[in-house]
Amino acid sequence: MQLDTVIFDIDGLLVDSEPLWNHAAAEVFKQYGVNLTEEQYNSTTGLRTKEFVQWWFNYFNIGDTELKVVEKKIVDLVLQKIESTGNMMPGVPYIFDFFHKRNFKIGLATSSPPELIELVVKMTGIGPYVKAAASAEDLPYGKPHPQVYLNCASMLGSHPTHCLCFEDSFNGLVAAKAARMKCVIVPHVTQQKDERFGAADLKISSLQNFGELHLNLVS
Repeated sequence: MQLDTVIFDIDGLLVDSEPLWNHAAAEVFKQYGVNLTEEQYNSTTGLRTKEFVQWWFNYFNIGDTELKVVEKKIVDLVLQKIESTGNMMPGVPYIFDFFHKRNFKIGLATSSPPELIELVVKMTGIGPYVKAAASAEDLPYGKPHPQVYLNCASMLGSHPTHCLCFEDSFNGLVAAKAARMKCVIVPHVTQQKDERFGAADLKISSLQNFGELHLNLVS
């Protein structure tokens, strides 16, 4: 099988935004008497904001009258935090140049809203490389459902089995594999030992560590 397309997740992979999502959610949830443990938060990493909010509001029996309000508060706060304090992850310019030089079609597939895609593309300077960007925000289902990856592949004119995905979360990994794509997982340092990541085609500690040997291994 000849890989010719690479699709990247965004949160936690291209920018160190996962802690900022955590902080934003904690600030907003606190207004409703909800305090998530790190383990609880990690269990829902990769879900869309509305699914994340609905999951925990149901768990804590808060009800759903405030769901849309809370979702907007969290997203707005995250965008502010990323713009003011967000950092690009190591290896981002390198990995995009790596695949560009090999004539791969390059896309983005995220559970986050289009506003975040635009912000991260601007922050990282990857705009010239990206040929398609798909958001799961308005899809019937977000990750771990594969639709956002299938949509991105379609936008790029690529067959799913010709696509390689880069992810940092288990829900994202499941979505990529369900789309019949190869997946490289780049977990956060605190989740490196999560045995579930064994389902990936390859696990690396940083985007900057990916090279020709790794590409041959997953091809």
